[in-house]
Amino acid sequence: MKILGLTGSIGMGKSTTAAMFEALGVPVHSADAAVHRLYAGRAAPLVEARFPGTVRDGVVDRAALGSRVLGQPAALADLEAIVHPLVRAEETAFLDAARADGAALAVLDIPLLFETGGEARVDTVLVVTAPPEVQRARVLARPGMTEAKFAGILASQMPDAEKRARADYVIYTGEGLDAARRAVAAIVADLGEDRPET
Repeated sequence: MKILGLTGSIGMGKSTTAAMFEALGVPVHSADAAVHRLYAGRAAPLVEARFPGTVRDGVVDRAALGSRVLGQPAALADLEAIVHPLVRAEETAFLDAARADGAALAVLDIPLLFETGGEARVDTVLVVTAPPEVQRARVLARPGMTEAKFAGILASQMPDAEKRARADYVIYTGEGLDAARRAVAAIVADLGEDRPET
């Protein structure tokens, strides 16, 4: 089974692209979705123990937690030490299940793939990208997003040009959904072509 790492800076169309792989029957594991599940489950008591008052009704309050860790490298490192191993365990279980199901290809949707060394866990990397003005419009349309927040997020991410330079595949999501779907289908055909006959 081949493992494709899907990444891209904020607002580049990663979630939409991941859904296109799923629509073609490719199993996809989203690190963001895993964090959401963990914040409502196993991670909640661990986060509350380190950051008291950030859990409400058994679920991590992301806004409250964000106010405690954003711009605080030591606090962020503590949070990552709690969450990353749990996400990695979910990722491993996902890959084991995909292999057991006979999948030829599985996708790991990892927002900070290069920033966290995630490329070492995948066979190939796909970066989704869009023009800066498209990215900016998408991100600023999100609820609660501000110019300052957007600037802070961009500063924490590897520049888009560097991601594209390190990728095996690049999809330009600013060219419309149909173009992106065709690009996804071509990648699936390319990476899944050596699937054994069953």
